[in-house]
Amino acid sequence: MNINNNYKTNLTEEKPTRVRYLVLALIFINIVINYMDRSNISVAASHMSKDLKLSTVQMGLIFSAFGWVYAALQIPSGYLVDRFKPRVVYACSLFIWSLATLLQSIVGGFGSLLGLRLSIGCFEAPVMPASNKVASSWFPTNERASAIAIYSSAQFVGLAFVSPLLFILEDKLGWKFLFILTGLVGIAWSIVWYALYRDPSKSKRINNAELNYIKEGGGIVEDEDVDNSTAKEKSQFKFSDLKMMFSNRKLIGIYIGQFTISSTFWFFLTWFPTYLVEYRHLSFIKSGFVSSVPYLAAFCGVLVSGFVSDKLIKKGVSMGVARKTPIIIGLLLTTTIIGANFVDSTPLIVMFMAIAFFGNGLATITWIFVSLLAPKNLVGLAGGVFNCTGALSSIVIPIVIGIIVSGGNFTPAIALIGILALIGALSYIFIVGKIEENN
Repeated sequence: MNINNNYKTNLTEEKPTRVRYLVLALIFINIVINYMDRSNISVAASHMSKDLKLSTVQMGLIFSAFGWVYAALQIPSGYLVDRFKPRVVYACSLFIWSLATLLQSIVGGFGSLLGLRLSIGCFEAPVMPASNKVASSWFPTNERASAIAIYSSAQFVGLAFVSPLLFILEDKLGWKFLFILTGLVGIAWSIVWYALYRDPSKSKRINNAELNYIKEGGGIVEDEDVDNSTAKEKSQFKFSDLKMMFSNRKLIGIYIGQFTISSTFWFFLTWFPTYLVEYRHLSFIKSGFVSSVPYLAAFCGVLVSGFVSDKLIKKGVSMGVARKTPIIIGLLLTTTIIGANFVDSTPLIVMFMAIAFFGNGLATITWIFVSLLAPKNLVGLAGGVFNCTGALSSIVIPIVIGIIVSGGNFTPAIALIGILALIGALSYIFIVGKIEENN
């Protein structure tokens, strides 16, 4: 009799669905497309600048246009994510920036191209705050670092694996086709995202077992029966909220850390190929191969970081130690970039750069602190401020390094990246301090 009862209990026990992993796959593809559309201009630049008769100064302005708008709109984007929800914001952003990408295929000169690059920067601005909001809603605390690590690794997938494909397409079919293809991919995917994504409480695919697992694990899940007008009223913009974003010591600590982490990323994205060709005198083909090695190392670092952090949580290690350890170790590893100043061997240079960018990858789970430290109704706004500080490095670092290396010496520039990484580690140790999750 007992055996039969147990058998019936097992039959009726609901097994949790795994819809959150589908959601993670959707975010991952969003980020790949996002970075593909950021970097395709650099692939097309050589032939496009000749066809449109653009000077190097004009191309420099076109390259930088994205960063200025992207950084400026991070805080408004975070507010939009809180108020209008990731499904709508993400779909609209994807569609419009992809349309702007496609329209780059018919530009007639500097003005129209500059305007479209500004548009792409504008509508890509909500991507990271929206992604963090989705991860915070769909993943319990003990899985969130892994989720953030996986979708963050998509940026390196885009740079290390997609970029070579774009070079081949541009070489075979021309720069106009490159923009048409990448634009159409994004437009099509925006429709897929809108059709498939729902918040946890509104998803028809998720069952109660998975929903309860997410809620009980600390996922920020809004109740389905919450009145929509009440939710919007709670997310009304208040200057006191913005003031809190800039006065909370722990938040300031992660802002500093994010600027230093992003500084390393933007060095590799902008100046690293020039460093290899002009300062280390590698051939163009060889520099292309060498520059892919740090991206692969960073990709590995991101994945290791998330899984190690979540593993520590499951083993009972405190939240602060589990989340901060990979970041601090990663930033300290990034300081080894300075070692490249003391060697001339290409393999050793690649080794130091790969270790540094692996460390940068380890440190990229910083987004988890936005959901841990910010009030739950302000995760989007906090994410906007957080990403704004990181995006500022896309403006500052290329310019500062350009000034430093104008005399032909990269040594101080490499040292600067290492010093900034050390500052980031110290910020997490002394300014962020002990971590306790907000309610």
